[in-house]
Amino acid sequence: MGVKRNAILGILTIAAFVGCGLLANAEAQETPEPADALIDYDGFVGLSGELAAYRQSRLVDLETFNAMKAEPGTILLDTRSAEAFHMGHIDGAVNVNFSDFTDAKLAAALGDKATRILIYCNNNFSDNTAPVMLKRVELALNVPTFINLYGYGYENIYELKGAHSIRDGDIHWVSDWPELAPAPTVQQN
Repeated sequence: MGVKRNAILGILTIAAFVGCGLLANAEAQETPEPADALIDYDGFVGLSGELAAYRQSRLVDLETFNAMKAEPGTILLDTRSAEAFHMGHIDGAVNVNFSDFTDAKLAAALGDKATRILIYCNNNFSDNTAPVMLKRVELALNVPTFINLYGYGYENIYELKGAHSIRDGDIHWVSDWPELAPAPTVQQN
């Protein structure tokens, strides 16, 4: 009986250790958050409302936009898709797709949060041709881009005001695929 008793005690001891480990592991795990805890619609709406006047004060005309773009330390950010960006963008722009915004990706592309950032989107161009197909006015990418950048801590944001043509010589539109680049409009004297 001694061998059988020792075997039973050994099994009970192992079971106790395993049980304690499972219990400790279960206690160490946090209770999962409800799915909607990771989405704060009211917070987004609140931030949007807070930024309305600030954003309005940060709209700049093309001449000012180009002057700011030429100054050292300014980043021109294009948040359209990578495909649209490669088809054509304002010369000197960097691309971070809006759907890819994270603290890490923005920090890698933009650096210091005090850096001046210029933004534009499809709706800044009246051409309505690839790669700048017009969006619904109320859904223009500039608005969520501005709000999200600010929400990530980048407050030195300026946005191109108005609608222009990608063929305008003052835009300096380039393409990574030259066969798709528009011919610039020749201005008559």
